[in-house]
Amino acid sequence: MSSPGNTSNLLNTLAPKRKTKKKNFVQQNVEVFRGSDPVLSVLMWGVNHSINDLSHVPVPVMLLPDDFKASTKIKVSNHLFNKEKLPGQFKFKDYCPQVFRNLREHFGIEDQDYQVSLARSTPIKEEEGQGGKLLLASYDRTLVVKEICSEEVEEMHHILSEYHQHIVTCHGSTLLPQFLAMYRVTVESEDTYLLVMRNMFSCRLHVHRKYDLKGSLLSREASFKEKVKELPTYKDVDFRNNMQKVYVSDEEKEKIVERLNRDIEFLVRMRIMDYSLLLGIHNVERAERQEEEEEAEEEMESFSEEEEEEGNSLAPAPASNSPEGIGGYMNSFKPMGPGEFDPYVDVYAIQSAIGAPQREVYFMGLIDVLTQYDTKKKAAHAAKAVKHGAGAEISTVHPEQYAKRFREFITKIFA
Repeated sequence: MSSPGNTSNLLNTLAPKRKTKKKNFVQQNVEVFRGSDPVLSVLMWGVNHSINDLSHVPVPVMLLPDDFKASTKIKVSNHLFNKEKLPGQFKFKDYCPQVFRNLREHFGIEDQDYQVSLARSTPIKEEEGQGGKLLLASYDRTLVVKEICSEEVEEMHHILSEYHQHIVTCHGSTLLPQFLAMYRVTVESEDTYLLVMRNMFSCRLHVHRKYDLKGSLLSREASFKEKVKELPTYKDVDFRNNMQKVYVSDEEKEKIVERLNRDIEFLVRMRIMDYSLLLGIHNVERAERQEEEEEAEEEMESFSEEEEEEGNSLAPAPASNSPEGIGGYMNSFKPMGPGEFDPYVDVYAIQSAIGAPQREVYFMGLIDVLTQYDTKKKAAHAAKAVKHGAGAEISTVHPEQYAKRFREFITKIFA
Protein backbone atom coordinates (compact mmCIF):
# COMPACT_ATOMS: atom_id res chain seq x y z
CA MET A 1 0.00 0.00 0.00
CA SER A 2 1.40 3.36 -0.93
CA SER A 3 1.58 6.01 1.73
CA PRO A 4 -0.34 9.27 1.42
CA GLY A 5 3.06 10.98 1.41
CA ASN A 6 4.21 9.11 -1.69
CA THR A 7 0.99 9.90 -3.48
CA SER A 8 0.94 13.53 -2.45
CA ASN A 9 4.41 14.02 -3.99
CA LEU A 10 2.70 13.62 -7.34
CA LEU A 11 -0.07 16.12 -6.72
CA ASN A 12 1.40 18.79 -8.96
CA THR A 13 1.99 16.27 -11.74
CA LEU A 14 -1.39 14.58 -11.33
CA ALA A 15 -3.46 17.71 -10.71
CA PRO A 16 -6.82 16.95 -12.38
CA LYS A 17 -8.89 19.65 -13.96
CA ARG A 18 -12.54 20.52 -14.17
CA LYS A 19 -14.48 19.05 -17.04
CA THR A 20 -12.68 20.01 -20.21
CA LYS A 21 -11.76 18.56 -23.56
CA LYS A 22 -8.06 18.82 -22.71
CA LYS A 23 -6.60 15.56 -21.32
CA ASN A 24 -3.51 15.27 -19.14
CA PHE A 25 -1.20 12.30 -19.62
CA VAL A 26 0.64 11.02 -16.55
CA GLN A 27 3.62 8.68 -16.27
CA GLN A 28 2.94 6.61 -13.12
CA ASN A 29 6.02 6.09 -10.94
CA VAL A 30 4.89 5.14 -7.42
CA GLU A 31 3.78 1.91 -5.76
CA VAL A 32 0.05 1.37 -6.09
CA PHE A 33 -2.65 -0.90 -4.71
CA ARG A 34 -3.43 -4.15 -6.38
CA GLY A 35 -6.93 -5.45 -6.95
CA SER A 36 -7.98 -8.88 -8.16
CA ASP A 37 -8.77 -7.49 -11.61
CA PRO A 38 -7.80 -4.35 -13.57
CA VAL A 39 -11.04 -2.46 -12.87
CA LEU A 40 -10.63 -2.95 -9.10
CA SER A 41 -6.96 -1.96 -9.25
CA VAL A 42 -7.81 1.25 -11.08
CA LEU A 43 -10.74 1.97 -8.74
CA MET A 44 -8.50 1.70 -5.67
CA TRP A 45 -5.77 3.76 -7.30
CA GLY A 46 -8.30 6.38 -8.37
CA VAL A 47 -10.00 6.65 -4.96
CA ASN A 48 -6.64 7.20 -3.26
CA HIS A 49 -5.55 9.76 -5.82
CA SER A 50 -8.91 11.57 -5.78
CA ILE A 51 -9.23 11.81 -1.98
CA ASN A 52 -5.58 12.84 -1.55
CA ASP A 53 -6.02 15.51 -4.21
CA LEU A 54 -9.30 16.72 -2.70
CA SER A 55 -7.65 17.12 0.71
CA HIS A 56 -5.63 19.98 -0.77
CA VAL A 57 -8.72 21.76 -2.09
CA PRO A 58 -10.43 24.10 0.41
CA VAL A 59 -13.99 23.20 1.33
CA PRO A 60 -16.21 25.81 -0.35
CA VAL A 61 -18.50 27.97 1.78
CA MET A 62 -21.37 26.88 -0.43
CA LEU A 63 -21.80 24.69 -3.48
CA LEU A 64 -22.30 26.43 -6.82
CA PRO A 65 -24.32 25.21 -9.82
CA ASP A 66 -21.07 24.39 -11.63
CA ASP A 67 -20.12 21.95 -8.86
CA PHE A 68 -23.05 19.74 -9.89
CA LYS A 69 -21.66 19.55 -13.45
CA ALA A 70 -17.95 19.35 -12.62
CA SER A 71 -15.69 16.33 -12.85
CA THR A 72 -12.01 15.56 -12.54
CA LYS A 73 -10.33 13.05 -14.80
CA ILE A 74 -6.90 11.67 -15.35
CA LYS A 75 -5.26 9.47 -17.97
CA VAL A 76 -2.32 7.35 -16.87
CA SER A 77 0.35 5.77 -19.08
CA ASN A 78 1.95 3.01 -17.07
CA HIS A 79 3.91 0.96 -19.57
CA LEU A 80 7.27 1.03 -17.76
CA PHE A 81 6.27 0.62 -14.11
CA ASN A 82 3.95 -1.59 -12.07
CA LYS A 83 2.64 -3.41 -15.12
CA GLU A 84 1.90 -6.42 -12.91
CA LYS A 85 -0.38 -4.31 -10.70
CA LEU A 86 -2.13 -1.95 -13.11
CA PRO A 87 -3.13 -2.14 -16.75
CA GLY A 88 -0.81 -0.62 -19.35
CA GLN A 89 -2.94 2.49 -19.49
CA PHE A 90 -6.21 3.58 -17.95
CA LYS A 91 -8.43 6.54 -17.22
CA PHE A 92 -10.25 7.51 -14.03
CA LYS A 93 -13.03 10.07 -13.71
CA ASP A 94 -14.49 11.43 -10.46
CA TYR A 95 -17.95 13.00 -10.93
CA CYS A 96 -18.94 16.09 -8.93
CA PRO A 97 -16.21 15.63 -6.27
CA GLN A 98 -17.14 18.71 -4.22
CA VAL A 99 -20.81 17.67 -4.08
CA PHE A 100 -20.08 14.12 -2.97
CA ARG A 101 -17.54 15.36 -0.41
CA ASN A 102 -20.30 17.55 1.03
CA LEU A 103 -22.73 14.62 1.04
CA ARG A 104 -20.21 12.42 2.86
CA GLU A 105 -19.91 15.14 5.48
CA HIS A 106 -23.71 15.27 5.92
CA PHE A 107 -23.71 11.49 6.35
CA GLY A 108 -21.02 11.73 9.04
CA ILE A 109 -18.27 10.07 7.00
CA GLU A 110 -14.73 11.46 7.12
CA ASP A 111 -12.90 11.39 3.79
CA GLN A 112 -9.90 9.57 5.32
CA ASP A 113 -12.16 6.85 6.73
CA TYR A 114 -13.93 6.57 3.37
CA GLN A 115 -10.54 6.22 1.67
CA VAL A 116 -9.37 3.52 4.09
CA SER A 117 -12.62 1.53 3.84
CA LEU A 118 -12.64 1.55 0.04
CA ALA A 119 -8.96 1.40 -0.85
CA ARG A 120 -6.91 -0.11 1.99
CA SER A 121 -7.73 -3.61 0.82
CA THR A 122 -9.37 -5.05 -2.28
CA PRO A 123 -13.19 -4.80 -2.35
CA ILE A 124 -15.06 -8.10 -2.17
CA LYS A 125 -17.06 -9.26 -5.17
CA GLU A 126 -20.61 -10.09 -4.19
CA GLU A 127 -23.09 -12.03 -6.31
CA GLU A 128 -23.54 -10.43 -9.68
CA GLY A 129 -26.10 -7.66 -9.79
CA GLN A 130 -28.89 -7.39 -12.33
CA GLY A 131 -27.77 -8.15 -15.87
CA GLY A 132 -24.39 -9.47 -14.71
CA LYS A 133 -23.31 -6.05 -13.44
CA LEU A 134 -20.46 -5.76 -10.96
CA LEU A 135 -21.48 -5.58 -7.30
CA LEU A 136 -18.80 -5.03 -4.65
CA ALA A 137 -18.54 -4.57 -0.90
CA SER A 138 -15.61 -2.77 0.70
CA TYR A 139 -13.31 -5.13 2.61
CA ASP A 140 -14.81 -3.92 5.92
CA ARG A 141 -18.35 -4.21 4.47
CA THR A 142 -19.32 -0.63 5.32
CA LEU A 143 -19.63 0.40 1.65
CA VAL A 144 -21.27 -1.02 -1.46
CA VAL A 145 -19.98 -0.31 -4.97
CA LYS A 146 -22.52 -0.93 -7.71
CA GLU A 147 -21.89 -0.91 -11.44
CA ILE A 148 -24.45 1.27 -13.22
CA CYS A 149 -25.14 2.12 -16.86
CA SER A 150 -24.54 5.45 -18.60
CA GLU A 151 -28.28 6.24 -18.44
CA GLU A 152 -28.17 5.93 -14.65
CA VAL A 153 -25.16 8.27 -14.57
CA GLU A 154 -27.27 10.75 -16.50
CA GLU A 155 -30.19 10.24 -14.10
CA MET A 156 -27.90 10.77 -11.12
CA HIS A 157 -26.80 14.08 -12.60
CA HIS A 158 -30.46 14.95 -13.16
CA ILE A 159 -31.46 14.40 -9.51
CA LEU A 160 -28.19 15.27 -7.72
CA SER A 161 -28.96 18.90 -6.91
CA GLU A 162 -32.43 18.05 -5.53
CA TYR A 163 -31.06 14.97 -3.75
CA HIS A 164 -28.38 17.10 -2.07
CA GLN A 165 -30.97 19.64 -0.96
CA HIS A 166 -33.19 16.84 0.38
CA ILE A 167 -30.30 15.41 2.43
CA VAL A 168 -29.40 18.84 3.81
CA THR A 169 -33.04 19.53 4.74
CA CYS A 170 -33.54 16.21 6.54
CA HIS A 171 -30.09 16.42 8.19
CA GLY A 172 -29.01 13.14 6.64
CA SER A 173 -31.91 11.24 8.24
CA THR A 174 -33.26 9.26 5.29
CA LEU A 175 -34.17 5.80 4.03
CA LEU A 176 -32.79 6.72 0.61
CA PRO A 177 -29.40 5.30 -0.42
CA GLN A 178 -26.50 7.34 0.93
CA PHE A 179 -24.72 8.21 -2.32
CA LEU A 180 -21.06 8.86 -1.50
CA ALA A 181 -19.26 9.02 -4.86
CA MET A 182 -19.59 8.22 -8.56
CA TYR A 183 -16.69 7.19 -10.78
CA ARG A 184 -15.87 6.08 -14.29
CA VAL A 185 -13.05 3.58 -14.78
CA THR A 186 -11.75 3.06 -18.32
CA VAL A 187 -9.60 0.02 -19.06
CA GLU A 188 -8.80 -1.10 -22.63
CA SER A 189 -11.24 1.53 -23.98
CA GLU A 190 -14.11 -0.01 -21.99
CA ASP A 191 -15.97 2.27 -19.55
CA THR A 192 -17.23 0.97 -16.20
CA TYR A 193 -19.46 3.34 -14.21
CA LEU A 194 -19.43 2.80 -10.44
CA LEU A 195 -21.69 4.25 -7.75
CA VAL A 196 -20.50 4.11 -4.12
CA MET A 197 -23.09 3.93 -1.31
CA ARG A 198 -23.15 3.13 2.39
CA ASN A 199 -24.02 -0.53 3.00
CA MET A 200 -27.60 -0.75 4.27
CA PHE A 201 -26.76 -3.97 6.09
CA SER A 202 -24.42 -4.26 9.06
CA CYS A 203 -20.69 -4.81 8.84
CA ARG A 204 -20.87 -7.08 11.93
CA LEU A 205 -24.46 -8.41 12.34
CA HIS A 206 -25.25 -11.19 9.90
CA VAL A 207 -28.51 -10.84 7.95
CA HIS A 208 -30.44 -14.14 8.13
CA ARG A 209 -33.33 -13.21 5.83
CA LYS A 210 -33.90 -10.44 3.30
CA TYR A 211 -36.76 -9.09 1.21
CA ASP A 212 -37.06 -6.79 -1.79
CA LEU A 213 -40.53 -5.22 -1.53
CA LYS A 214 -42.28 -3.12 -4.18
CA GLY A 215 -45.88 -3.25 -3.02
CA SER A 216 -47.03 -5.39 -5.96
CA LEU A 217 -47.96 -9.08 -5.95
CA LEU A 218 -47.77 -9.61 -9.71
CA SER A 219 -44.66 -11.62 -10.65
CA ARG A 220 -43.22 -10.76 -7.26
CA GLU A 221 -42.21 -14.17 -5.91
CA ALA A 222 -38.61 -15.38 -5.63
CA SER A 223 -37.74 -18.02 -8.22
CA PHE A 224 -36.78 -21.57 -7.24
CA LYS A 225 -33.20 -20.79 -8.33
CA GLU A 226 -33.20 -17.80 -5.95
CA LYS A 227 -34.75 -19.70 -3.04
CA VAL A 228 -32.02 -22.36 -2.96
CA LYS A 229 -29.29 -19.73 -2.41
CA GLU A 230 -27.66 -19.41 1.00
CA LEU A 231 -29.29 -15.99 1.48
CA PRO A 232 -32.16 -15.67 -1.00
CA THR A 233 -33.77 -12.35 -1.83
CA TYR A 234 -37.46 -12.93 -1.16
CA LYS A 235 -40.19 -10.71 -2.62
CA ASP A 236 -43.69 -9.42 -1.85
CA VAL A 237 -45.55 -12.72 -2.37
CA ASP A 238 -43.01 -14.54 -0.16
CA PHE A 239 -43.43 -11.88 2.52
CA ARG A 240 -47.18 -12.47 2.53
CA ASN A 241 -46.91 -16.29 2.37
CA ASN A 242 -44.35 -16.38 5.19
CA MET A 243 -46.70 -14.23 7.29
CA GLN A 244 -43.66 -12.05 7.97
CA LYS A 245 -44.05 -8.96 10.14
CA VAL A 246 -41.75 -6.22 11.45
CA TYR A 247 -42.01 -5.81 15.22
CA VAL A 248 -40.89 -2.34 16.25
CA SER A 249 -42.13 0.06 18.91
CA ASP A 250 -44.80 2.64 18.06
CA GLU A 251 -42.19 5.37 18.41
CA GLU A 252 -39.82 3.68 15.94
CA LYS A 253 -42.67 2.97 13.52
CA GLU A 254 -43.65 6.64 13.59
CA LYS A 255 -40.06 7.68 12.81
CA ILE A 256 -39.79 5.17 9.95
CA VAL A 257 -43.10 6.19 8.38
CA GLU A 258 -42.21 9.88 8.68
CA ARG A 259 -38.88 9.33 6.90
CA LEU A 260 -40.55 7.08 4.33
CA ASN A 261 -43.22 9.68 3.48
CA ARG A 262 -40.63 12.44 3.17
CA ASP A 263 -38.41 10.32 0.91
CA ILE A 264 -41.30 9.15 -1.26
CA GLU A 265 -42.44 12.74 -1.80
CA PHE A 266 -38.93 13.49 -3.07
CA LEU A 267 -39.03 10.50 -5.45
CA VAL A 268 -42.42 11.56 -6.82
CA ARG A 269 -41.08 15.09 -7.45
CA MET A 270 -38.18 13.53 -9.36
CA ARG A 271 -40.62 11.36 -11.37
CA ILE A 272 -38.86 8.25 -10.03
CA MET A 273 -40.50 4.88 -9.64
CA ASP A 274 -39.80 1.13 -9.54
CA TYR A 275 -37.85 1.51 -6.29
CA SER A 276 -37.97 -1.12 -3.54
CA LEU A 277 -37.75 -1.37 0.21
CA LEU A 278 -34.78 -3.57 1.10
CA LEU A 279 -35.51 -5.34 4.39
CA GLY A 280 -32.83 -7.38 6.16
CA ILE A 281 -33.56 -9.35 9.34
CA HIS A 282 -30.94 -10.35 11.91
CA ASN A 283 -32.19 -13.02 14.32
CA VAL A 284 -30.42 -12.42 17.65
CA GLU A 285 -31.19 -15.87 19.16
CA ARG A 286 -29.92 -17.61 16.02
CA ALA A 287 -26.74 -15.50 16.10
CA GLU A 288 -26.20 -16.41 19.77
CA ARG A 289 -26.56 -20.13 18.98
CA GLN A 290 -24.12 -19.84 16.09
CA GLU A 291 -21.64 -18.03 18.33
CA GLU A 292 -21.91 -20.71 21.04
CA GLU A 293 -21.38 -23.47 18.45
CA GLU A 294 -18.32 -21.71 17.06
CA GLU A 295 -16.88 -21.26 20.58
CA ALA A 296 -17.47 -24.95 21.35
CA GLU A 297 -15.67 -25.96 18.16
CA GLU A 298 -12.76 -23.69 19.01
CA GLU A 299 -12.43 -25.18 22.49
CA MET A 300 -12.15 -28.69 20.98
CA GLU A 301 -9.29 -27.65 18.75
CA SER A 302 -5.73 -27.36 19.98
CA PHE A 303 -4.14 -24.08 18.95
CA SER A 304 -0.47 -23.68 18.18
CA GLU A 305 1.39 -20.70 19.68
CA GLU A 306 1.34 -19.07 16.28
CA GLU A 307 -2.43 -19.36 16.06
CA GLU A 308 -2.80 -17.98 19.58
CA GLU A 309 -0.67 -14.97 18.67
CA GLU A 310 -2.79 -14.47 15.58
CA GLY A 311 -5.92 -14.60 17.75
CA ASN A 312 -4.44 -12.09 20.17
CA SER A 313 -3.87 -9.67 17.32
CA LEU A 314 -7.63 -9.36 16.98
CA ALA A 315 -8.02 -7.87 20.46
CA PRO A 316 -9.34 -4.31 20.67
CA ALA A 317 -6.67 -1.88 19.52
CA PRO A 318 -5.75 1.14 21.60
CA ALA A 319 -7.29 4.46 20.59
CA SER A 320 -5.41 6.08 17.72
CA ASN A 321 -5.65 9.19 15.59
CA SER A 322 -4.93 7.26 12.39
CA PRO A 323 -7.98 6.52 10.23
CA GLU A 324 -9.41 3.04 10.72
CA GLY A 325 -12.17 3.09 8.14
CA ILE A 326 -15.85 3.88 8.60
CA GLY A 327 -16.51 1.15 11.17
CA GLY A 328 -12.96 0.78 12.46
CA TYR A 329 -13.16 2.97 15.54
CA MET A 330 -15.61 0.50 17.10
CA ASN A 331 -12.59 -1.75 17.78
CA SER A 332 -11.29 0.85 20.24
CA PHE A 333 -14.17 0.22 22.62
CA LYS A 334 -15.50 -2.80 24.49
CA PRO A 335 -16.89 -5.55 22.22
CA MET A 336 -20.61 -5.35 21.50
CA GLY A 337 -22.96 -8.06 22.63
CA PRO A 338 -25.36 -10.08 20.43
CA GLY A 339 -27.80 -7.87 18.56
CA GLU A 340 -26.04 -4.67 19.59
CA PHE A 341 -25.00 -2.12 16.98
CA ASP A 342 -23.63 1.40 16.69
CA PRO A 343 -26.35 3.66 15.22
CA TYR A 344 -23.67 5.96 13.77
CA VAL A 345 -22.29 3.08 11.68
CA ASP A 346 -25.38 0.90 11.11
CA VAL A 347 -27.62 3.87 10.29
CA TYR A 348 -30.36 1.72 8.72
CA ALA A 349 -30.67 -0.60 11.76
CA ILE A 350 -33.69 -0.76 14.10
CA GLN A 351 -34.12 -2.92 17.20
CA SER A 352 -37.23 -5.05 17.53
CA ALA A 353 -39.67 -3.93 20.20
CA ILE A 354 -39.58 -5.25 23.76
CA GLY A 355 -41.99 -8.18 23.92
CA ALA A 356 -41.68 -9.05 20.21
CA PRO A 357 -42.03 -12.78 19.39
CA GLN A 358 -38.32 -12.89 18.53
CA ARG A 359 -35.38 -10.62 19.28
CA GLU A 360 -34.47 -9.19 15.91
CA VAL A 361 -32.62 -6.30 14.31
CA TYR A 362 -34.10 -4.89 11.11
CA PHE A 363 -32.26 -3.08 8.33
CA MET A 364 -34.56 -0.98 6.14
CA GLY A 365 -33.76 1.29 3.21
CA LEU A 366 -34.95 2.31 -0.25
CA ILE A 367 -33.01 0.93 -3.22
CA ASP A 368 -33.05 1.20 -7.03
CA VAL A 369 -34.03 4.87 -7.04
CA LEU A 370 -32.59 5.80 -10.45
CA THR A 371 -35.48 4.66 -12.67
CA GLN A 372 -37.36 7.63 -14.05
CA TYR A 373 -40.83 7.32 -15.55
CA ASP A 374 -39.71 7.73 -19.14
CA THR A 375 -40.97 6.43 -22.48
CA LYS A 376 -39.75 2.87 -21.75
CA LYS A 377 -41.84 2.65 -18.59
CA LYS A 378 -44.82 4.23 -20.34
CA ALA A 379 -44.58 1.61 -23.07
CA ALA A 380 -44.21 -1.22 -20.52
CA HIS A 381 -47.21 0.11 -18.58
CA ALA A 382 -49.35 0.18 -21.73
CA ALA A 383 -48.32 -3.37 -22.67
CA LYS A 384 -49.04 -4.76 -19.20
CA ALA A 385 -52.36 -2.93 -19.01
CA VAL A 386 -53.42 -4.59 -22.27
CA LYS A 387 -52.29 -8.01 -21.01
CA HIS A 388 -53.62 -7.86 -17.42
CA GLY A 389 -56.35 -5.25 -17.65
CA ALA A 390 -56.30 -1.55 -16.72
CA GLY A 391 -57.09 -2.22 -13.06
CA ALA A 392 -54.48 -4.96 -12.58
CA GLU A 393 -51.83 -4.57 -9.90
CA ILE A 394 -48.73 -4.06 -12.05
CA SER A 395 -45.38 -2.52 -11.16
CA THR A 396 -45.06 -0.09 -14.08
CA VAL A 397 -47.58 2.57 -13.07
CA HIS A 398 -47.29 6.36 -12.85
CA PRO A 399 -44.93 7.67 -10.13
CA GLU A 400 -47.87 9.02 -8.07
CA GLN A 401 -49.74 5.71 -8.30
CA TYR A 402 -46.58 3.75 -7.58
CA ALA A 403 -45.87 5.88 -4.49
CA LYS A 404 -49.44 5.50 -3.16
CA ARG A 405 -49.45 1.72 -3.59
CA PHE A 406 -45.92 1.39 -2.22
CA ARG A 407 -46.69 3.52 0.87
CA GLU A 408 -49.88 1.57 1.61
CA PHE A 409 -48.08 -1.77 1.35
CA ILE A 410 -45.07 -0.78 3.46
CA THR A 411 -47.19 0.63 6.31
CA LYS A 412 -48.86 -2.82 6.55
CA ILE A 413 -45.60 -4.74 7.09
CA PHE A 414 -45.53 -3.66 10.73
CA ALA A 415 -47.18 -5.85 13.38
